[in-house]
Amino acid sequence: MNTLAKWLIVAFLVTVPLWLGNQYQYHVLIMMGIFTIGAMSLNLLLGYTGQLSLGHVAFFGIGAYTSSLVSLGFDLQLTDSYTFVVEPKPVWFAFFCALIVSGLCGWFVGKLSFRVRGAYFVIVTISFAEVVRLVALNWVDLTEGPMALNNIPPLASGVPWMEAGALSRRVANYYMVLAVGLVAFLIIQRLVQSRVGRAMIALRENESLAKSVGVDVTRYLVLAAITSAAIAGAAGALYAHYVRIVDPDVFLFIYTVTMVIMVISGGKGTLAGPLVGGLIFGILPELTRGHMLPEVQWIVYGALMILIVFFLPQGIVPAVQRGWATWQKRRDQSARDTSASNGRRQEVAR
Repeated sequence: MNTLAKWLIVAFLVTVPLWLGNQYQYHVLIMMGIFTIGAMSLNLLLGYTGQLSLGHVAFFGIGAYTSSLVSLGFDLQLTDSYTFVVEPKPVWFAFFCALIVSGLCGWFVGKLSFRVRGAYFVIVTISFAEVVRLVALNWVDLTEGPMALNNIPPLASGVPWMEAGALSRRVANYYMVLAVGLVAFLIIQRLVQSRVGRAMIALRENESLAKSVGVDVTRYLVLAAITSAAIAGAAGALYAHYVRIVDPDVFLFIYTVTMVIMVISGGKGTLAGPLVGGLIFGILPELTRGHMLPEVQWIVYGALMILIVFFLPQGIVPAVQRGWATWQKRRDQSARDTSASNGRRQEVAR
C-alpha cells in the first residue's frame, strides 16, 4: 500500500461523520474499531513472531479495569491500619495507566511463557486469562465482582472541544478510537519495518537459524509481548470508557476468538490484514442481521471463515497482493511482447 492510498483511506475515515448520521452505525464502527485495534495487537505476536496467544483478551480486560478504576477512584485496605486510596483521576491519565499496567503484565507473561513453545505456550496464555478473570470476579472490594463497575467517565471527558457540545458522544468516541487506531498502526508499522521487526520475522521463520546468527530470542519475544499487551490494553480502555460499564465478562474467550479470526482471515503477518479482517467480520453480522435468523447468521459467519481458510489459507491481503503482482507481471510481459513485435515489424518494413 503506497503513501497516497494510506492518506486517502485516512481522509475517508476522518470525513465519515460528515455523511453518516445513524447513531447505531456509529456504534458498529466504534466497536469494530476497538476490536480491530485488539486484532492489530494480536497480529504483532501471531503474525510477526509466530506465537499464538489464546489468552490475549486478558490484556484487553486488564486495560479496561485499570482505566476504569483509576478514573473512578478506589480504596484498597492493605492492612488493618492502612488503606490505599486513589482519588478519581482524569480519563487521559487513566488511559495511560492502562497502557503501563497492561504492558507490565505483557512483560510478566512474556518472561514466564516464552520459555515454552507450541501447545504449552497456548496453555499458559489461556491459564493467565482465566486467572485474571477469576480475580476480577472474586475481588469484590476492588472490582465489584459480578455487580460490575459502572458510571465510568466517558472517553471524551476532559477534552474541552469535545465536551462543548459541538460533537455528539458517539462522534467524539469515533474520533478517539480512530486516533488511537492510527497511532497503534504507526507504532506497529515502525516496529516491524525496523531491525527489531526483521529479528521477529526471523524467529517466526526459523528460530534455530535466528539464534545461530545472534538473535536474542527472549529479548525480542518479550518486546513483542509488551507492545502487543499495551496496545490491547489501550483497546480495552477505549471499550470501558465507551460502554461505561465493565464486568468479568470482558474476559470472555469469544473476544480472543474474534481477534484471531480477524487476523487469520485478513492475513497474519501483514499490516493491512487485521484491518481487512476487522472490516469484514465487523460489518458482516450487521449486514445479515435484518435478513437472517441469529442461528443462520452464525452458520454464515462460520461458513465464510471456513471458505477463506480453505481457498485463501494465507488470508485475504496476501491473496490480493499475489493477484496484483501477477497482473503487473503479465502486463509488463505483454508490453515487452508488443514492443518486440513492433520492432520486428519495423525491421521487416525496412
